[in-house]
Parts: sequence; structure tokens; C-alpha cells
Amino acid sequence: MADCPTCDESRDSWQKLRLHHLDTHDCSLPNRECDRCGERFFCEHQRKYCSQECQYAAPSRDLSGENNPNYSDAKAETTCDECGTSFEFYPSEKKGCFCADCVAENEWQEPPELTGESHPNWTGGTTTIVCDECGEPFERYPAQVNETVNLCGESCHADWLSSAFTGEGHPNWRGGPTGPYGPGWREVRALALERDGYACVLCGTDADELGRNPDVHHIIPVRAFLDEPRLIVSDAHTLDNVCSLCVDCHRRVEHGDVAARDLRAMV
Repeated sequence: MADCPTCDESRDSWQKLRLHHLDTHDCSLPNRECDRCGERFFCEHQRKYCSQECQYAAPSRDLSGENNPNYSDAKAETTCDECGTSFEFYPSEKKGCFCADCVAENEWQEPPELTGESHPNWTGGTTTIVCDECGEPFERYPAQVNETVNLCGESCHADWLSSAFTGEGHPNWRGGPTGPYGPGWREVRALALERDGYACVLCGTDADELGRNPDVHHIIPVRAFLDEPRLIVSDAHTLDNVCSLCVDCHRRVEHGDVAARDLRAMV
């Protein structure tokens, strides 16, 4: 039998007594004992102390020196590599080399040499190679040597780009020139300039502003006529297939910024 500590009732099991105490007296029976003060208390989960005061109170036993569970024979003694003074250090740390005074001064230490062959990542330095554009030798690290092309400076880089991306090397290459435009081109070009008043049909810039005659552009490219077996080059030279354009507008048209139907509407 389990007797209730608050009233005279009893129950035949501890569990039933706990339920009785909670229902009748509106509080739970203590189920744990504080490790510090010994007072019994109730807690639904595992806990060692009844309160924060007991939890954070000073330890009841001495934990200094050899009484500490982490004690490992304390400090060891050695001699400073710089001044020869004896000092103590914890063996669990790095091996003691310098005393506290020498470490604090730090004036005797010289920074390590980290240039050239003294650098831990030294791999042999630069190597001499020849510029693929001008043929002059220059220095470069092996990791920076390119299998495709090696250039000594910005000037050679610009010259190489100009030549490498011209003609078939250009990403917009479409097969190169179509060759001579054949008979009829000079005549239709002159007629187109006269018809358009020697001015760009898109922006109106004339020959006086340009300092020369505008370009005469084929609305349907000449190469399209070359690809058609039933047509010849001269079939492209008709007034309804050409228009006058300034340099800037000609560039826009070649890049597809102006539709062919819009150009036809201008002629």
C-alpha cells in the first residue's frame, strides 16, 4: 500500500497514488532528489537539481590542481630557445620553445623568406617563350603558357585578334565575298543613288554629310541568287532590290536590326 503524504488515503500502487495526488491536491508527488541539497522535487524529465540555485552553486568539492578530473601532471619545465631562461608550459599544448617575455617582445623574430626558391609553392619560376604575334621572347609562368597562342602584351593581343577573327575566323562568317557583281551592277547602283537623292533611306544622311556617296545595299543578298541554280548574279541588280544606306544604318541592316520588308517600303 502507498499512503498519501497530504491526506489519510492510501492506494495499492505508487502510480495510483500519484494520480490521486494530482487529481485531489492539484500537484504531483516528487519523483526525484536534488544532487546538491537532497530535497525531493517533481520533474517530468531527467534532472539532477531542484533549482537553478543548486545547479549553478559552487561545487561541493575542490576541483583545483590534482583534484581536477582533467589534471595531467600539470606543467612541464624547459629552456627558452632564445634567451635560455627556464619556463613552464602545458605538455598538452605545442612543445615549449620560447618564454613568455620573448614571445611578448617579438622583436628578435625575423619574418621567413617567402620569395623565389624560398617560397613553399616554388615550381621553378618563369620560363622564356616567344610571342606568337611579334616573335619577341618574353617571360611567363609555366601555368600561364597557353597551348593555342601566347602573346607578350596588349598591342600584340589586339593585332592577333584583328587577324584571327577576320574572314573565316569570325563567328559571323557566312562564306566570304561573292566575287565580282557582274554586269548591271554599276548601272543599277548609279540609278539607286539618284533615285534616293544620294541620301540614306533610313536616316536621311546625305553624301555631303558623309563625305562620300552612301552605300548601295542589296535587300535580298547576292549570295541568295548564287545559291539558286535558276538565277544569275545580275538578277540581284534591280532597283526594287537595292537601297542607299549610310555606314551606320548599313551596319544595322547587316546585323538584322531592320527587316527586309521595311527597306522595300522605302524604295
